[in-house]
Amino acid sequence: MKLAKLLYKCENCGHETSKWQGKCLECDSWNSLSAVETITSPDAYGVNLLKPASYTHLSQAADEYGDQKAIRMGISEIDRILSGGLLKGSVTLLGGEPGIGKSTLLLQIAASAEKNTKVMYLSAEEAVSQVAMRAVRLNLTAADITLVHATTVTEIFACAREVSPDIMIIDSIQTVADPTLPAATGSVTQVRAVAELLVKFAKEKQTAVIMAGHVTKDGTLAGPKVLEHLVDTVISFEGDRHHELRILTVLKHRFGPAGEVAILAMTGEGLKEVADPSQIMLADRCIDTSGSMAVPVLEGQRCLLVELQALAVKTSMANPKRQVQGVATSRLGIVLGILEQRIGCTFSNRDVFVSVAGGLKVAEPALDLALSLCLVSAFYDIAIDNQLLACGEVGLGGEIRQVTGMDKRLIEAARMGFKRVIVPSTTSLDSIPASVSLDLEIIKVPTLRQAIKALSIK
Repeated sequence: MKLAKLLYKCENCGHETSKWQGKCLECDSWNSLSAVETITSPDAYGVNLLKPASYTHLSQAADEYGDQKAIRMGISEIDRILSGGLLKGSVTLLGGEPGIGKSTLLLQIAASAEKNTKVMYLSAEEAVSQVAMRAVRLNLTAADITLVHATTVTEIFACAREVSPDIMIIDSIQTVADPTLPAATGSVTQVRAVAELLVKFAKEKQTAVIMAGHVTKDGTLAGPKVLEHLVDTVISFEGDRHHELRILTVLKHRFGPAGEVAILAMTGEGLKEVADPSQIMLADRCIDTSGSMAVPVLEGQRCLLVELQALAVKTSMANPKRQVQGVATSRLGIVLGILEQRIGCTFSNRDVFVSVAGGLKVAEPALDLALSLCLVSAFYDIAIDNQLLACGEVGLGGEIRQVTGMDKRLIEAARMGFKRVIVPSTTSLDSIPASVSLDLEIIKVPTLRQAIKALSIK
């Protein structure tokens, strides 16, 4: 005897509940719960199942899949953040704003894959002629790529059965539909269903799948949250379309560390690898200008030097402006509160503007100390020594706290020719290899007030 049970499932994240609610408790989306009737059997946990799930011993699985080699993409930065390349059967989601260069990057990845790799590039947004025109512009016409234009999963799987690709690129997931569903293309229901079918196909056929995804105005991936849970790897593709730098950040990776970052430059011939990102970030740096300072920040396992700029302008408005670019607004509010309470710098009558030059977004707390010093410099309109760096987290009591990866930050600062660096008093230099010679004056300070006193004022 089979028993029917009524559940309510969120169309956005897949969360299930026994009672209908106006708001999903898992993803906070409104009116996303729909009724789903499930049928259970009293024998569901018994021994009378008709077909058991596939199983194998760990040692046998390790012998079969343990030494699986990744498919190299031919672009060293892409291979690095993917821990060596794409694994067979893996599913990767590449998300980015419209016009940022997702299609260009995917076409370059398809063209640069290692030899004897069958690549099928499926464009649901553009016709084959448009993709071919982009290939001509990028000088990729000699690449061994099968171009397909299809808008349904049935057409995609039919082509895949004939081509048997090692890598299948979908551009993009929001424009592919399952014809068996009545929902509109791009809806939450369609995106989830198409993604589930593609993931199942990738695992069964051992085909590496790369899907491009749109992002919303809030910067999050469009479609259901369950989309990010289904795939193996999620890569964010960011950058300012008015700047040439593009940043790839690995948000999720089941086959290696997350948080890895690759920096590319958009040129007339496509995306190019950046050999020395710190050099480019500081190329147009302001010298002898108040409110400007270089900061060593960690992006994944890589250390970059970026320029942080701050401007404090007097205003007669009751609500002064707080505008930031590349820094969290909440973090700026905390630092301003610390400066007013602990140092005595009042910003309530000043508009404050903060920017990380180059379009990079920095979220780590190691930026706090440099941000505080830049604001103090802008407040008094006095320049900071351009050979000075600062790195550390600032507590609410005005204390300077240590941050991770200080050895990488100091080594990068010395390589770029800086002479002095302000760090927390608890910083240990034991992790720096003995073979590395740091030509740096390391200034250890316990509080923000002492860090300000250590500034070299011109």
